[in-house]
Amino acid sequence: MELYNALALLLTTAAAFAYLNQRFLRMPPAIGLMVLGLAASLALVGLAQLHYAPVLRLARVVEKLDFSTLVVQVMLGFLLFAGSLHVDTRRLGALRGPVGLMATLGTLLSAGVVSGAMYVLLPWFGLPTPFIYCLVFGALISPTDPVAVLSILTKANIDKGLETKIVGESLFNDGVGLVLFVVTLEVATVGPQDFSAGHALALFAQEALGGLVLGTALGLGGAWLLRSINHYQTEVLITLGLVAGGTALATALHTSGPLAMVMAGLLVGHLSRTRDVLSDASQDYVDKFWELLDEVLNALLFVLMGLEALVLHISTPTLLAGLAAVVVVLAARAVAVFVPLRVLSIGAAFPENGGSFPVLVWGGAARGPLGGAGPEPARRPAARAAGGPHLRGGGVQHRGPGPHHRAAGAAAGAEQGPGPGRPLKGYLDRTLSFRRRRNLERPVKERPQIPPSSE
Repeated sequence: MELYNALALLLTTAAAFAYLNQRFLRMPPAIGLMVLGLAASLALVGLAQLHYAPVLRLARVVEKLDFSTLVVQVMLGFLLFAGSLHVDTRRLGALRGPVGLMATLGTLLSAGVVSGAMYVLLPWFGLPTPFIYCLVFGALISPTDPVAVLSILTKANIDKGLETKIVGESLFNDGVGLVLFVVTLEVATVGPQDFSAGHALALFAQEALGGLVLGTALGLGGAWLLRSINHYQTEVLITLGLVAGGTALATALHTSGPLAMVMAGLLVGHLSRTRDVLSDASQDYVDKFWELLDEVLNALLFVLMGLEALVLHISTPTLLAGLAAVVVVLAARAVAVFVPLRVLSIGAAFPENGGSFPVLVWGGAARGPLGGAGPEPARRPAARAAGGPHLRGGGVQHRGPGPHHRAAGAAAGAEQGPGPGRPLKGYLDRTLSFRRRRNLERPVKERPQIPPSSE
């Protein structure tokens, strides 16, 4: 019953916040829900200090939630599959070089800058931390958050090529960051003296390559099953089973579930649009289902992050270290974007380099859920250093023992985006799936429809 009460609390709060945001604030959902959740949490924290009994009971309910299991093992796979399902794979394939470089080199650079800076800064706040834990923190905080990025950019009027670069990077660097996090956490657990390069390569192969292979198998197998029938209810169930079962299988095989779900979603989405795997009617139902599920899970996730402030215990040194970490991570993001762009400047992949730099920096200001993924050793001072609520990039970011996501204004730097005095209303479009956008540009090849059964 406690689990039901917790889910009921999240759903009811998410519905209320979503209404308030759409009715009054009119902010992007990723930002609006986080702002409202954080504001409500701060108010509840104040009431808890007054020992208000209902608030204390609410805090106990929130405290019992297993954030690592709920976010990483339950929600993340569905969110990544939903996001990658609608990615224009042909455009992404044409940009595979820039996207791959941003997702790998950019993530590694960001992790290095963050870990080095935090190792130097934390002693100033009375929080001296071994370098290996600073490195763990750099690995878990460097990936951008595909949830926030997809939630914002799919509604923003920015160049589609630039949107594909940011979205593609956010999808893949989450998997890269998770692999880096697992390797650094293993080093911290067993000790640098007992860890070898061979061990690191074995972990990389198991996590990254194993996740990609599993995702490829799931995507191809799921597409084959979808192609063999034409019944949209069953087809939606197949996609659900693919994600739920695939995530569980990845956990059992100790491979990267996020990478597996991204690869599976890309393959299913690509094959369903180019190989007539789904009929037009079934494609529409599958797209709408995952679009709706994505919105619901997004709402739950950002409300959950806001309510997490209710159970955090933040001291003054931790708060100051967290504020310093915000600046450090922003600077690291700028380095992670600048260096790959300089490398890519020899080609035509980024013809708009001058204008894309601020968009890529602030578009990647949203951080992924790896902060809540690790076991207790990952939550030592370096990981706790950024505890507490912070404003960043027009949004809110949250730190602490739970999931460390960032909901930042990803489109704040876009040339067509809203600046000071330019309201968001009129800037954000009505949510459209990638398939519908494409259908406006070219005709859709129709398949013969099977008459519905009399059932």
